[in-house]
Amino acid sequence: MEQLAQLHQFGDIALFILRVGVAAVFMVHGMWKIENGKQMAESMEMPGSGWFFSALGVAEFFGSLALLSGFLTQIAAAGLAIIMLGAIYLKAFKWNVKFTAHDKTGWEFDLVTLASCVAIFILGAGKIALDNTIFGLF
Repeated sequence: MEQLAQLHQFGDIALFILRVGVAAVFMVHGMWKIENGKQMAESMEMPGSGWFFSALGVAEFFGSLALLSGFLTQIAAAGLAIIMLGAIYLKAFKWNVKFTAHDKTGWEFDLVTLASCVAIFILGAGKIALDNTIFGLF
């Protein structure tokens, strides 16, 4: 166990890796929503909401840039967590999608993404971040 405890010294690297992974997910999904907001709204039987999905994509894309660079990280993580709460709500309660579904995407991925955003919100960006350089948070 002592050897495992020594890994704590790499906490800032672990936070950076977590930020990069979460940022990649939101960047890809955000770009897709920006380009295909109208089609996404129509496929979800929410006509006229294309602008909303495009705006959501912009928020996801810029939130991912904030996580990636570590700039205003906790604010970005909070915003992205709220987006994931909305996604989980839609899937679980509006569309009655199961936690894991074999014929469609369940909401297990959304839950892991939400948990990651909450962890980043609580822990902050770590030392490998613009927040540290600009604001001296660590």
